[in-house]
Amino acid sequence: MTVMKQLVSLLMLFAAVARAGTLYLPAYPATVLVFDESKGQIVDRIPLETGTPMSIRVAPDHKKIYVTTVDHNGIEVIDVATRKVVNHFVLNTATKQYRFRGGAVDPDGKLFYTVTKEIDKFPEHFEVAKSKYTVIDLAQQKIVKTADMSREDEQSRFSLEVSPDGKYLYQFGPKISILQASDFKVVDQLDLAQPDCAGMDNIHLGGDMDSIGQPGMHTSIFTSADPIVHNRVFGLARLDLATRQVNYNPIGPAPPGMAGLQVTPDKKMAYTIVTNGAHGNKRCEFWGFDLSTDRLTQKAEVPCRTRFSFGMSSDGKKLYIYGAGFEIEVYDTATFKLEKTWNLETDVTYAGIVVLP
Repeated sequence: MTVMKQLVSLLMLFAAVARAGTLYLPAYPATVLVFDESKGQIVDRIPLETGTPMSIRVAPDHKKIYVTTVDHNGIEVIDVATRKVVNHFVLNTATKQYRFRGGAVDPDGKLFYTVTKEIDKFPEHFEVAKSKYTVIDLAQQKIVKTADMSREDEQSRFSLEVSPDGKYLYQFGPKISILQASDFKVVDQLDLAQPDCAGMDNIHLGGDMDSIGQPGMHTSIFTSADPIVHNRVFGLARLDLATRQVNYNPIGPAPPGMAGLQVTPDKKMAYTIVTNGAHGNKRCEFWGFDLSTDRLTQKAEVPCRTRFSFGMSSDGKKLYIYGAGFEIEVYDTATFKLEKTWNLETDVTYAGIVVLP
């Protein structure tokens, strides 16, 4: 009996280790940390050639990771299998600088769609151009197309996603706009908006870092407002990027801020962090949603931070709070209790997180 118990314990331990994943965390001064969830420690460091990371994206097939950097406005491509940078370049020249606003890669991994602001250097002054939609050819390592933006879009925060066929861009911001990837012409708009982040979400404008989500399906929290009194309501929406079909289920009055949505691998539960109040009256909570009914089923208060990033473990059983420091706080999804704190001994940026099984 004792031998059988030991065998069961060993099998359970092996299963837990086998399910453990790997975190890729952008860090100062110019590094992506490779963190093993099972060991609770850094197992590798990927040096970046072009500077400090400001956004990070993973390809749908999980074979490549794309990083933008801020020092010289560069792009770096990391091969997941070898953990090596296989492509890197900068856009800046001696007389011209660019500022990125996140971005997304096409399904073939050839084109990078983003928003840039061009800054020209003259002997006695700088001239700052308006923001533009921008297409960067990763093989040619240069900008191959730009397009003007509306004044409303230029002043808004939004993220970009590419449709599975590469023909359309989804722009998530004050509203959802669908653009043709070929010329950035708006072909459709949806009356849903991203919730306010209230200073909690990542400062970059990348897309949803739920790398374990269903490819081609964008599941997230959105807000809507009625046309009469403009009462804001939040709900869960599933947007099929291939067909543009939206399934939106309103839940209740929208809180002042929400930190994005993390969906478990089995698609049964999802979690976010909400904030109410400000400064000394600020109160933050974990919220858990049952995706089979789209209902709020769990709540628990969590200490507020001025700014932080929010992530989930590869098995969906732990929630991560990190950023503005050297640590990752690990919370259990069943109890919302703080279980442990991992010391990275390195300051991570707000570029986001990539979680791979």
